[in-house]
Amino acid sequence: MNHAAVRTRFAPSPTGLLHIGGVRTALFSWLYARRHGGQYLLRIEDTDRERSTPEAVQVILDGFKWLGIDHDEGPYFQSQRFDRYREVASQMIVAGLAYRCYCTPTELAEMRAQQTARGQKPRYDGRCRDRAQGPAGAPHAVRFRQPTEGQVIVEDLVHGPVVFENSELDDLVILRSDGSPTYHFGVVIDDADMNITHVIRGDDHLNNTPRHINIFRALKLPSPRYGHIPMIAGPDGAKLSKRHGAVSVLEYRQQGYLPDALLNYLVRLGWSHGDQEVFSREEMVALFDLSSVQRSMARFDVEKLNWLNQHYIKTAPAALLVEGVREQLAASGLKVEATSEGLEPLVDAFRERAKTLREMAERVHVYLADDLVFEQKAAKKHLQPPADALLQQVRDGLAALPDWTDGSTQSVVEGVAAAASVGLGKVAQPLRVAVTGDTASPGIGVTLKLLGRTRTLMRIDQAVGYIQKSGAQPTL
Repeated sequence: MNHAAVRTRFAPSPTGLLHIGGVRTALFSWLYARRHGGQYLLRIEDTDRERSTPEAVQVILDGFKWLGIDHDEGPYFQSQRFDRYREVASQMIVAGLAYRCYCTPTELAEMRAQQTARGQKPRYDGRCRDRAQGPAGAPHAVRFRQPTEGQVIVEDLVHGPVVFENSELDDLVILRSDGSPTYHFGVVIDDADMNITHVIRGDDHLNNTPRHINIFRALKLPSPRYGHIPMIAGPDGAKLSKRHGAVSVLEYRQQGYLPDALLNYLVRLGWSHGDQEVFSREEMVALFDLSSVQRSMARFDVEKLNWLNQHYIKTAPAALLVEGVREQLAASGLKVEATSEGLEPLVDAFRERAKTLREMAERVHVYLADDLVFEQKAAKKHLQPPADALLQQVRDGLAALPDWTDGSTQSVVEGVAAAASVGLGKVAQPLRVAVTGDTASPGIGVTLKLLGRTRTLMRIDQAVGYIQKSGAQPTL
């Protein structure tokens, strides 16, 4: 293994969805490789053939594609490497590094129950270590012959030196009775074969590391360097789970988060660079280092994520937001045929007001939809006589405009208010409710400009009819 060239990997199991904790682990591995000019590999650990699904694999691939976390090699699949694992296990048996275990599930359960009853730590007692060959054809697993003396010192890149006594480790199964590898065996053989130099993973794996290092040592192979990053806690301090919100990373896409905002947020969960909060991808790559990763759990704060997402929405080119908004509108049932040029003004108008693209789409929807539903409190307050007469005057003035701009439409509204000797709000608010259904929108001139001449005039006509029919709901 050439340790001069950094090679990291992310190795998810496709037995569920790609969650936010896994994405952060992948991000840290990707950043470490990119900073050191190395390579980042994607490996799918699909040895659980009953629970691993092609759909889950696709979610992983789609999630990383959306986030822009690209891999230099892979994806590799453990399910395609079974012959390799069996080959190495056979070599280990011949060399005395592993042995066949004929213990039945019942025997193992009884063993653990007896140890628990005696107040001992449940563990395999090694009864098959020196057992003669079992009955021909009898089912058996293969166990690694763990050293019983000495120590393993894990020089962890996050936690520092961590000492494990070999006497506390039992002989773990490396091949199940069906010939499939266990996690502990597959991960070691893969990391060795793929020349992985640095393993970055959650600190729930720290206790597994001495077992892995001992297998590397037995095979006379150099082990990677390890960095175990803290788990992510929910707002309540408990380990982040689906009860805290989104489960799959793609749910964040559905909720309207931008990939750059999500990655920026995740890189700050457990890592820092001074007081800096906003990082471009280039800055992440240039600055990321495992020595700055904290050892304690990082707490997920959705308000902080929303703040970052709003920052990215405010600063991103409108053209980059258009497709995301279009996707959100389609998810709400509104298929938008408008060109990018038609959506960009709406994106620009609402980027200061929206924390997510979903929220932006909800605000934009009214400017594109054919139907309009009045918010009842707003209609009751503002769509009452004499607003119908004022709206009709605005309508006449707008219809006569040669050019439809925010300035020209604003002037018409101001002119009607001045002629009626009323404040601008007495005209603008009924007009705003008439054309948007509610009392909140950008400036009235901008609102009318965004709606366009045809839709504006049609909605004013309907609102005038609504008032004159004493509250009958218009159908556009």
